[in-house]
Amino acid sequence: MNPTYSSSQKAIHWSVFVLVIGLYGLTYVADIFPRGDPGRDLVWWFHISFGLVLFALVVVRVCLRLVWGAPELPMDASDPFMEMKQIERWAAKATHLLLYALLVTIPVLGVLLTWYRGDALSFFGLFTIPSPYPPDRATAGFIRELHSLCANLILIVAGLHAAAALLHHFVRKDDVLRQMLPEKMGLRK
Repeated sequence: MNPTYSSSQKAIHWSVFVLVIGLYGLTYVADIFPRGDPGRDLVWWFHISFGLVLFALVVVRVCLRLVWGAPELPMDASDPFMEMKQIERWAAKATHLLLYALLVTIPVLGVLLTWYRGDALSFFGLFTIPSPYPPDRATAGFIRELHSLCANLILIVAGLHAAAALLHHFVRKDDVLRQMLPEKMGLRK
């Protein structure tokens, strides 16, 4: 295993973070406009397009993780309080797996939602994929609820993920957070 993530893995990690926050924020920006307003349509167009970017980055990230792996979690520490217990290792792996699952599920649900609304899927106007399904309000409503639920859940899980990284950095004083930070961040031991 590598002692740190590659620069590509780090760049994708932080790009995904920014996209998740930005996409979540766009849903609130859309609410500023009344239904049928061109401004609202533009916001959703950006939301869908950036959602597709997110999905592509997640696919690349999963592939890189499969090829290059991830750094090992800290095994031992001079202070037994600082040592990562097996349950903590399991929780870290489960959290990562849940994050990846949500990062795949949310865009897939977004695509299905777009299509069941009867809309074509447009990627920044560069290409458009028409809906393969007839419009179905009931199915679209159900998918919308799932999409929203997963979007809220990813914020909670990502928050726990960030809290754990900060705990490692400031309390345990190990390299877990440094492994994902760009080299020039200045957070040295």
